Amino acid sequence: MNEKLSNAAQKLRGLAAFLPANSKAPLLMTLSFALALGLAFVAANLAVRGIEHVVTRDAQAVLAEQELDWAEIDTDGLLLTLRGEAESEAVRFRALNAVSTVVAAERVIDEIEVAPSVEIAAPRFQVEILRNGLDVSLIGLVPASLSIESMVGEIEAIDPEISVVNMLETANHPVPFGWEQATDFGLKALAMIPSSKVSISADQVEVRGLAGSERQRDTWREALMRDRPRSLITSIDIAAPRPVISPFTLRFVIDDNGARFDACSADSTEARAAILRAGRAAGAEGVIECTIGLGSPSPRWQVAAREAIEALSVLGAGNVTIADVDLSLTVPASVAHEALDRVAADLEQSLPEAFSLETTRLPPSGDDDDMRSDDVVEFVASRDDQGIVLLRGQVIDERSRDALQALARAEFGPNAVRISTRIDPDLPDGWPVRALLAVDALAHLEHGMVRVRPERFDIRGVTGDVTVSDSLSRRLADKLGPAAVFNLDIRYDERFDPVAMQPTPARCERWIQEVLEEQQITFDPGSAAIRRETGQVMDQIAEILRECGRLEMEVGGHTDSQGRLETNMRLSQQRAETVVAELLQRGALVSDFEAVGYGPEFPVADNATEEGREANRRIEFQLIGASLEEAEAERRGDAPPEDEEPAELPDESDLEIAVTIGADDATRPNPRPSRDD
Repeated sequence: MNEKLSNAAQKLRGLAAFLPANSKAPLLMTLSFALALGLAFVAANLAVRGIEHVVTRDAQAVLAEQELDWAEIDTDGLLLTLRGEAESEAVRFRALNAVSTVVAAERVIDEIEVAPSVEIAAPRFQVEILRNGLDVSLIGLVPASLSIESMVGEIEAIDPEISVVNMLETANHPVPFGWEQATDFGLKALAMIPSSKVSISADQVEVRGLAGSERQRDTWREALMRDRPRSLITSIDIAAPRPVISPFTLRFVIDDNGARFDACSADSTEARAAILRAGRAAGAEGVIECTIGLGSPSPRWQVAAREAIEALSVLGAGNVTIADVDLSLTVPASVAHEALDRVAADLEQSLPEAFSLETTRLPPSGDDDDMRSDDVVEFVASRDDQGIVLLRGQVIDERSRDALQALARAEFGPNAVRISTRIDPDLPDGWPVRALLAVDALAHLEHGMVRVRPERFDIRGVTGDVTVSDSLSRRLADKLGPAAVFNLDIRYDERFDPVAMQPTPARCERWIQEVLEEQQITFDPGSAAIRRETGQVMDQIAEILRECGRLEMEVGGHTDSQGRLETNMRLSQQRAETVVAELLQRGALVSDFEAVGYGPEFPVADNATEEGREANRRIEFQLIGASLEEAEAERRGDAPPEDEEPAELPDESDLEIAVTIGADDATRPNPRPSRDD
């Protein structure tokens, strides 16, 4: 800058030399003034630059001290400009406040940009559906992109008369992963349970409901547990109201088969525990069913039940029946008169007030099955394992026979009933009612026999309902009177229980193993082609898998030790893959199946013999993944050992919480004839 001014001054002096003498003085004054002005400008410029440098240095020092190095400083005279990107408004304010300690706030120009804030997290979408019969309410928050009308339409499709109150709100956020399958499962539960509350979120569905009976509760719970998506957290809590029991009945028997309850009722968990302790002390074993219900005729019902069981235990044989407050003690002829009288007297003294006691000692008799003469008065209703029903014995008249035949055909189907009766008008009073009751009792058995005689009523058979003995005892006591002599020999068979035999991963695996135990899947020698004669085995396994639905399974191929290891490994893998492909063609769900070839690595027999090598050439099915975990949980939920007391039920309301029925050793049910056949 100084050099430029010196050059300008020299040029001005040179120019002045050419001017006339009389004009030089004013010009020199002008030039001198201009030169002084230039020097003043330079000095001012230098001073400003110095000030700017000091301000920049001090401002940077203050920003660095507060870890605000991201800020850029630009000075222009006494003005300071701040630039950069602050992570938040608070950080921006800190930067402005910091430089304000160096220069006055009014001389600070703010050009700081604030970084965009983190995207607001999506809210938790959740729907609560309340259903009370035909009234449904929807409450919650759903993504705006979903069609609420579609959800409402699905609910209205449950019943033409259903009414939906829609209180759903929407939010403009993406649909969370898993929402669709959670909604489908929740609506399925809603359609199944008329009184329910279903809470749906993307990763969890909670189902709470009320069933009409314990059996219905177990059926619903089994169905929902089977159909729930594997990746979805589910909570299923279905309660059943305590039934109204009328008459309030208990029946305890001690005979050649041991001690057992044919019927058991209690009005509380404490009463149930006391009755079961008395029964176990008298010799009853295993898991004992005792219904907790409403209708107890006395608050001291359990005292009467306990005293009656203890009295029968002292006698060692017979049965005791309590129907409301009427108690009947019946013993065989093997019990001495003196023992019966002594025990009955003690029992009558210990019974609570309002309970009455009647005792019966049966006369000696031969084997009922050997008595087939025409002198025997009896009516017999029987049903074989093929479903054929035979009614034989005496009836009082034609109308009674027609009524029996009509009832039997209504219960078992018109083509399943055979009748061979004879008319005897001199039968005891009430015989038609007893005969009809026999047919009604037979309908509760898968197969068995009901024999009616004037002095007793005998029921023998097999059932798939654990409550049959209890319900029949109550019904017989109600219809025949508490003093009636009847004997129940009913065996529960899980194969005929539609609830207990619902497909579960553990049962499905067991059913497949049973099929393979009867006949293995075989292949052509050195080939992965399944032999035609084993196609029936594939059909049976595919049928099981179609019933079981989606499972995670490993199909393992195994060979004997003959030949090269590499060849056997490859062949076993190909055979396992062939089995999976064949099952897929038969309509089985195999998307979660894994085919694994193990070659000769895991023999189950000796490869030195032909029989052993044949046993080693096999296909195995094993649960894996979530299905295996579910099966393990099912096994852990099995019934307690026989020497343990059953778990006490909570007594906080008139509802019983559902339990999971385990079936580790369940066998596949055999087909049974329909009553309509």
